[in-house]
Amino acid sequence: MHTAGVPQQAIDVFSDFYAQLESGASGAIRESDVDPLRDIDAVADLAFSPEEARAAAQVTAIVKLNGGLGTSMGMDRAKSLLRVREDATFLDIIARQVTYVRENLGARLPLLFMDSFRTRDDTLAALVRHPDLAYGDLPLDFLQNREPKLRADTLAPVDWPDDPSLEWCPPGHGDLYTALQTSGVLDRLIGEGFRYVSVSNSDNLGAAPDPQMMAWFAQSGAPYAAEVCERTPADVKGGHLVVRKRDGRLVLRETAQTAAEDEQYATDPQRHRYFHTNNLWFDLVRLREVLNERRGVIGLPLIRNEKTVDPTDPSSPKVVQIESAMGAAVEVFDGATAIEVPRSRFLPVKTTNDLALLRSDVYELGADGRLRAGSAAPLVSLDRDYFTRIADFERRVPEPLSLVRATRLRVEGDVSFEGAATVIGDVTVTAPQGESRNVAAGTVLRAG
Repeated sequence: MHTAGVPQQAIDVFSDFYAQLESGASGAIRESDVDPLRDIDAVADLAFSPEEARAAAQVTAIVKLNGGLGTSMGMDRAKSLLRVREDATFLDIIARQVTYVRENLGARLPLLFMDSFRTRDDTLAALVRHPDLAYGDLPLDFLQNREPKLRADTLAPVDWPDDPSLEWCPPGHGDLYTALQTSGVLDRLIGEGFRYVSVSNSDNLGAAPDPQMMAWFAQSGAPYAAEVCERTPADVKGGHLVVRKRDGRLVLRETAQTAAEDEQYATDPQRHRYFHTNNLWFDLVRLREVLNERRGVIGLPLIRNEKTVDPTDPSSPKVVQIESAMGAAVEVFDGATAIEVPRSRFLPVKTTNDLALLRSDVYELGADGRLRAGSAAPLVSLDRDYFTRIADFERRVPEPLSLVRATRLRVEGDVSFEGAATVIGDVTVTAPQGESRNVAAGTVLRAG
């Protein structure tokens, strides 16, 4: 890592995680050690004046996590470069969201992307389309650190001469705090008079800059806050906040940190009402103090992620990627809190199912860059054998589908839509086994 130019602070963080890994740490959080999260503020109850919102926006910065390649959809570049509406990508819409708030509040509101070594060049090239997006001398991005993938059998750094770049990986979005400091961006933001940061994933367009939430966080006095949504039976996977019994601190429990015998409790939406959206807020000054107090090692729980060295080749050697979740920092800060947000702030695109829905007429894109649902979002399930990769999806769904009157769409088998089609009700489109089926442009598909 030193030879590759990785900052010493990032090496120290990796060394801390490596020691945990060697000792067999799993990061498990037992149900018997925690209580459910209850009694938190809600966005629906906020009512701050325009002056309060403007004052908070003046000292708030926006950070978007942009290190993902979208490999689960067969991509080899930043997922945020995907087209969402006509020729507008995730990056374009994020730029519109930030610019709208700047213009309407007269706020500075800098936008910074945390890129990985794999996404930086493509991202900065795409942002040339927005020459006024950068604020002052602040950069448009800062670089996530990198670490070696480890052989699963020996925990030694893996060698892969076929493509040495695959020997490296980003350390998960928990690297946010280290990267902010090692890049110098943390000190620069504080030096420019910024106090607070709102962070979210670049593939979640629901997490638009919200002046009401900026005012809430500024006036809360909290050093850190997590956005949570009320769970439904469909939200049994993913992280959720719990309250640690021994000290009353909020703790993020990811799926990978849940013991098998606790799964029935962790996935019960009646017991654990909220899931973690991966949208969060923190105080820049307090973060710098915590990092200095801990000598640069913030001390997040370890996540052991097992993969193959070449994600496209399941026969390549098995490796361990040491990762951490940025939301786990909630337990680091005294006085950390949470706020309940509407489902509209959680619109992540993890699969082509999500992309098909986001491109449909269920959502309208406003002048403020916000996507608003005109109806309840239907369930979309596209056959994984034919629609998982973005290239296959684009070829099979070349035009947005009309889903505003749909309750569910299931596509099974080798199906292609020749153009725009309308779905009404609960519809299943099936191709006979061993055959293909084309759905003509303009087709109306109805339940039954």
